[in-house]
Amino acid sequence: MNMNYTNEELAFRNEVRAFLEEKLPADIAEKVKGFRHLSKEDHQRWQQILSRQGWYATHWPEEYGGVKWTPVQKHIWDEESCRYGAPRSIPFGVNMVAPVIIRFGNEKQKQTYLPRILSGEDWWCQGYSEPGAGSDLASLKTRAVRQGDHYIVNGQKTWTTLGQYANMIFCLVRTNTEVKAQEGISFLLIDMNTPGITVRPIITLDGAHEVNEVFFEDVKVPVENLVGEEDKGWTYAKFLLTYERTGLAGIGLSKAALSHLKELASRRLKNGRPLIEDTSFSQRIAKVEIDLSAAAISNLRIIASVEGGGVPGAESSMLKVKGTEIRQSINDLARRAIGPYAIPFVAEELNLEHEGEFLSDENAAPLSAYYFNNRKLSIFGGSNEIQKNIVSKMILGL
Repeated sequence: MNMNYTNEELAFRNEVRAFLEEKLPADIAEKVKGFRHLSKEDHQRWQQILSRQGWYATHWPEEYGGVKWTPVQKHIWDEESCRYGAPRSIPFGVNMVAPVIIRFGNEKQKQTYLPRILSGEDWWCQGYSEPGAGSDLASLKTRAVRQGDHYIVNGQKTWTTLGQYANMIFCLVRTNTEVKAQEGISFLLIDMNTPGITVRPIITLDGAHEVNEVFFEDVKVPVENLVGEEDKGWTYAKFLLTYERTGLAGIGLSKAALSHLKELASRRLKNGRPLIEDTSFSQRIAKVEIDLSAAAISNLRIIASVEGGGVPGAESSMLKVKGTEIRQSINDLARRAIGPYAIPFVAEELNLEHEGEFLSDENAAPLSAYYFNNRKLSIFGGSNEIQKNIVSKMILGL
C-alpha cells in the first residue's frame, strides 16, 4: 500500500487547509481545542458553513447532494478538521440514517428526508439501545403494532445522544414476536413531536446533559415511515452499525489529542523538568503513538477497500476496539499530566462561565471531564467485548 499522497491529494489537502483557515469560526475552534462543550447553535452554525461549501455529506452520492471524494480525501478531511479544531458532524442524520435511507428507503423517503438533513431542518437522534438491550440489541422490546395505516409504538429507548435537540428519531422496533429475535425487527422513522413521546435527561459523570431516556406511549407512526420491508430492520441496522463503528475509531481526533498531550506534557513539570522528558511518561506516549500510527494505516486500508461502493465488514469492529482504546489511553495520560488538579470539578470553569481567577489549573476541568466522558467509548456502538467476539468469529474463524 502506497502511503504517500499524490500531487492531487496534496493539492486537495491545501484546499482543505485554506477553507478551514478562512471559514472555521475562531470561537468554535477554541471550544473544540479546549475540550469544552459545544452548543446546538455551534453545531448548526458549522453545518451551515459546510453545506454552503458542499462539503457536509461526504458519504452521499452526488445525485443526493453529496460530494464525490475518494476515501483518501475523506481521510485528509477528517485529519485536517481535527487538527484545526473543527467540530465533528453530529452523525445521526448525515452519516447514519441517511445512508440507510439512500440504500433501502423508497423514493419518497429520499426526497423528503435527505434535503432536510442537508439543510439542517431535521436534527436526528438514534433509537437503538434499551435498558435491557444494549450490546445484545436483538433482545429489544419496544413494540410497533400495525393498525390500519399506522403503527402504534410502545416502549423505551435509552442513552439517546442529544435527543433533547432532536425533532426526528430512527428506531428499531419489534413488529413480530413469533420468529427469531433478529427476524422480527423493523426500522421506523418517527417525528419526536408526535404525542406520546417523552424525553428525560440522563446527567453523566462529567456533569453534562448529553444523553437521554425516550419513552413511547401509544405513539402513532404512519406506515409510510417504515424503511424497507417490515421485519427486515436487523439487516438495515447492521448496515448502519458498520459505518458507526468505523467512525468511532476517531483517528483524526486521536492525532489532535496526542498533539495536545505532548504540548501539555512539555509545560507540566516533574522534579523541575518538563514531564515529557520523564522516561516513564515519554515511554507511555511513545507506545500510544505507535499504536495510533498502526491504527491509522488500518483505517486507510479499510476505507480504500470499500471505495467501489461497498461497506466495511468485520474489520470495522477491529478498528472500533483499537481506536477507542487509543483514545482512552490518551485521555488517561492527559489526566495524569495535570496531576492533583484533576480532582476538583467546577462546572462553571468547564463551560467557560467562571468569572475571576480559576479555582484550579485552567486545563483541569475540561480534561478531567473529557476523561470521564470518554470511558463510554469502549461501550457504546457495541461494547468492545462484543466486537472482539465478532472479530474472532468473522475474521479468525474461531
